[in-house]
Amino acid sequence: MSTYEAALSEEQQQELLEKYDPEAGARKLKGRIGWIVFAILLAFSLFHLYTGIFGVLTAQLQRSIHLGFALALIFLLFPASKEKRGKEHRVAWYDYILAAISVVVGAYWPLMIDDLVLRAGMLTDLDFYVGLAAILLVLEATRRAVGLPIAIIAIVFMLYALFGPYMPSFLAHRGLQLDRLVQTMFFTTEGILGTPIAVSATYIFLFLLFGSFLIKTGVGEYFNDLSIAIAGRSVGGPAKVAVFSSALQGTISGSSVANVVTSGAFTIPMMKNLGYKKEFAGAVEASSSTGGQLMPPVMGAAAFLMVEFIGNGISYWDIAKAAAIPAVLYFTGIWIMTHFEAKRIGLRGLTKEEMPNRKEVFSKLYLLLPIVAIVLLLMSGMSVIRAALWSIVITVVVSAIKKETRIGFKGIIDALADGARSALGVAAATAAAGIIVGVVTKTGLGLKMANGLLDLSGGYLLPTLFLTMIASLILGMGSPTTANYVITSTIAAPAIILLGVPDLSAHLFVFYFGIVADITPPVALAAMSAAAISGGEPFRTGVESTKLAISAFIIPYMFVLSPELLMINTTWMYLIWVVFTAFIGMIAISAGVIGFWMRKMHWVERIVALIAGLCLIYPEKISDIIGLVAFALLFALQVINKRGNAAKTSA
Repeated sequence: MSTYEAALSEEQQQELLEKYDPEAGARKLKGRIGWIVFAILLAFSLFHLYTGIFGVLTAQLQRSIHLGFALALIFLLFPASKEKRGKEHRVAWYDYILAAISVVVGAYWPLMIDDLVLRAGMLTDLDFYVGLAAILLVLEATRRAVGLPIAIIAIVFMLYALFGPYMPSFLAHRGLQLDRLVQTMFFTTEGILGTPIAVSATYIFLFLLFGSFLIKTGVGEYFNDLSIAIAGRSVGGPAKVAVFSSALQGTISGSSVANVVTSGAFTIPMMKNLGYKKEFAGAVEASSSTGGQLMPPVMGAAAFLMVEFIGNGISYWDIAKAAAIPAVLYFTGIWIMTHFEAKRIGLRGLTKEEMPNRKEVFSKLYLLLPIVAIVLLLMSGMSVIRAALWSIVITVVVSAIKKETRIGFKGIIDALADGARSALGVAAATAAAGIIVGVVTKTGLGLKMANGLLDLSGGYLLPTLFLTMIASLILGMGSPTTANYVITSTIAAPAIILLGVPDLSAHLFVFYFGIVADITPPVALAAMSAAAISGGEPFRTGVESTKLAISAFIIPYMFVLSPELLMINTTWMYLIWVVFTAFIGMIAISAGVIGFWMRKMHWVERIVALIAGLCLIYPEKISDIIGLVAFALLFALQVINKRGNAAKTSA
C-alpha cells in the first residue's frame, strides 16, 4: 500500500458505487442464506470453468444455464427497491419466488431440448408462459442489477415490435404477434439467448473471473502505487497518476464508475491538495477512468462482442491491435492537458515524503505478469477461452511468489465467488441487449435507421458520422459497456457501413461515442461519481471531462476517414509516421484547449494550434505538412516569447 492513503473509507467508496453503479448495490447476506448464495455463486463459476476446460455446451444449453444462474442470483442479491440496495440483509419472500421461477426458466431448455427441437417453432401453452416469464424476469433483473435506462430501452423495442403497423413513416413494419415475439425472444438464438449472452456465457465470464483473481493479488492497489512511483514527482504528478492508474485499471474493470471510485478515492484528494480545482480534479479521473473501457486488451469486455458482431473472419487480436493506437492517443491527450494545466497554474509534483518507497514498488512488478501473459497468449493465436483459463492459472502461480500477495485456497474460493458476482450485471445487460437485437433482426430496424440517417445527412459521410455520433451518445447514456456497444453497433453502425466504411472502423466509431456518454452531460455517470468525491459541481465536472476527452471526439472521425490509425492496410514505416504525427497533433490540440504551452496562448494561437493538431492527426501527406509547419511556427513563437519574457524579468 502506498504511503498516501485513500481519503475515502471503504464504506464511503461503497456508498458512492451503490449510488452511481447499480451493480454494486447487492444485499449483504449472512447466516444460512448467505452461505447458500455463496455456494450458488461458486457453482456458477465452476460451471464456466468446467465448460471452458472440457468444451462449451450447445448454444441453447450453455446460454440458458448461464441465464438461469444469473437471474436467480440477481433476485437473491439485489433488492427491488433502490433505497434498500446495499443495506438489506435478508431476502424478501417474493424474491425467493422469482429466484425459483428463474431456475425453472434456466432449466427449461436443458430438460425439454428434444421436444423443443422436434417442434421447431411450434409453441405449446407451457412454452409460451415460460418464454413470457423469461422476458419479464430479464427486464426486472436488468432494472435491479444494471439500471432502469436499458430496461426501458428493451421495453420500447418490444413495443415497437408489437405495434409496427402504427409506427410513423420509414419506421413502420408488419408487426409481430405476442406469441411470435415470445418465440423469437426465448426459443431462438436471435433474442435473449442470442449473440450478446453467448459472449457473456463464454469469453466475458472467464475474463471477469481473471479480473477477480487479479484483484485478490492486490493488483488494483498496486496500480495506484506504480502510477505514483512513475509519475508522482513530475509537474502536476497526481493528475498524471490518475491517468496512468486508470489506464491500467481498465485492463481488469468493466465499469467507468467503478474505476472512478476505486482509483479516484486516492487520486482526486491528491490533486485537490496540490491545487487543482475540484471540477478539474474530478474531470481528470472521470475522463481517464472512462478511457479505461477503450484500452485493450479487455476494453470493458466489448472486444469479445465485436468479434461476434463484426464476423468476416476478424479475430479478437485484430480488434485489440486496431484499438491500441486510438487508446494511447486518448490517454496521451489527457496526460498532456493535465501537464499544461499544471504549468498554467504553477503546480508542483509530490514531495519525496509523499511518495511510496520506489524500490519496494518496483520489486512487485511481477504482479503485472498475468496481464503481459494474456496479451502474449492472445498474440500467439490461442483461443480467447484458453487464454483466459491459462491467465487465471498464471495469476495464482505469480501470486505465490511473495507471502503478501499469495492467494491461497480460501482466496481462490473467494475469487471464484467474486468473479461470479461481478458477472451478474453483464449477464442481465447482455440478455436485455439480446431483446433489442432480436427486435432489430426481426423488424429490419437497423436498416431502417441506417436509411433514415442517410436521408437526413443527404448521403454524405461527414454529416452521417455526426448524426451517428449524436445517436451513439444518446443510446450510450446510463448503459454499461457491453449493452452500450450492442445497442450502438446494432442501431447506429449500419448507417456508416452503408457508405463503404470498413466494419471495424464503423464499430469502433460507435463504441467510442457510446463510451464517452459516461462523461458527456447531462447523464455523465462517471463525471457525477467523480464530482461526488471531489465536492465539485457535477455539470461543470462533466463539461471539464468532455474538454479533457476531446481526443475521443476527434480520433474516431480520423480512423473512419483514414483507417491507417487502426493499422488497417498500412506498412510499419508508415504506421510509425502516423503515430508520430498524431502524437505531435495531440500536443497542439492539448495546448489549444488548455490555452497554455510554454506560456499563456493568445486566442489566435489557440485556434491555429487546434487546426494544426487536427491536420497532424489526420494521416494524409498534405495535411501532415500543413500541420507540421503550423506546429513549428507556434513552437518557435512560444520559445522566442518565453525567452523574451525571461530576459525582461531578469533585467
